[in-house]
Amino acid sequence: MASPISIFLSRVIGHVVDRVVFKVERGHGPAFWITTIIAEIVLGILASVIVFWFSRRREFRADAGGARLAGGGNMIVALERLRLTAGQPHLPDRMAAFGINGVIGQGLKRLFMTHPPLEERIAALKRGS
Repeated sequence: MASPISIFLSRVIGHVVDRVVFKVERGHGPAFWITTIIAEIVLGILASVIVFWFSRRREFRADAGGARLAGGGNMIVALERLRLTAGQPHLPDRMAAFGINGVIGQGLKRLFMTHPPLEERIAALKRGS
């Protein structure tokens, strides 16, 4: 839903800029297209950040569900093993698409992570148990 909403809003913004700022009365002028493209890029990035945030929250909930099913200690051990294997040189290339790399991101990089760092997931499970 984030993508269609961002496309719709970018067209609305382009239309408003075209009509109000540049006073185009018929059709769409160049300001509409330029503004729409810029707004689509900006809103698309913002939509991605929101989707990634929900993905990280869902990962914490999945860990909690796994802890309820398998036991908190077993889930912590499983995540710690995953963290140990994430440091091996051959895994990041294979696992990069899944966002699981065990490295804590800094700054803006954290906004674009689909999974929370393994250290945070383990700490959350330890707090919950």
